[in-house]
Amino acid sequence: MSISIAFGGRWFGAQLADAGHSEATTLREIVIGNNVLSVPDNAIRFAEARHDGIAQRLDLYLRWPNLEGYSRETRNDFNHVDSSKQIIFLSFEEQMTSRDMSNRFETVYSKIIEPGPIEGPNGILFYRFKPEAGFGDEVLAVGHEEGQTLPFVARCLSGEAARQALAPCERDEVVGNDMSMTYRFPASLLAEWRMMEHAVRDKASTLIRGPR
Repeated sequence: MSISIAFGGRWFGAQLADAGHSEATTLREIVIGNNVLSVPDNAIRFAEARHDGIAQRLDLYLRWPNLEGYSRETRNDFNHVDSSKQIIFLSFEEQMTSRDMSNRFETVYSKIIEPGPIEGPNGILFYRFKPEAGFGDEVLAVGHEEGQTLPFVARCLSGEAARQALAPCERDEVVGNDMSMTYRFPASLLAEWRMMEHAVRDKASTLIRGPR
């Protein structure tokens, strides 16, 4: 229950203000645990985090599909003008759990979802959580890619909450040296989940320069 509440809180708090963006592409060297990341200013979401040094967490925002940071040409998307939903939010922090969402599917999620999934776009299956699981109106989006042992797994808001949120779906993965990457994305991108998954992982690999 507490995880679900925290998750929902981050979603509803993801409102972008007109101020606070940066067009600068100055690279910042940021250390998280045993990882060194090199990230341009315009990809760092919060102004107070745009500096070199050690951080417990780093929040980024990137425009789909090129996964680049803020620019004057793309400001409408970053400011959510005309209900635009093109932004993917990434967060990096030290790994807190032993398994990411894909690895939790068999051990955790499969035991707390209802049988009989609903078919979604591009092979995605939507599962409702059992009422006692404490996930409210969230659903679990699961996709299987040929040749991959583990499924793509994301938790998504549903109903009116999903329509109001900028990025109602969330997925986490282990990257780098014991670091967790969580990315939140518009539900419309589930239709491109394979491309999105590969693109986000590739982007992360360009940002992570190596161990500390």
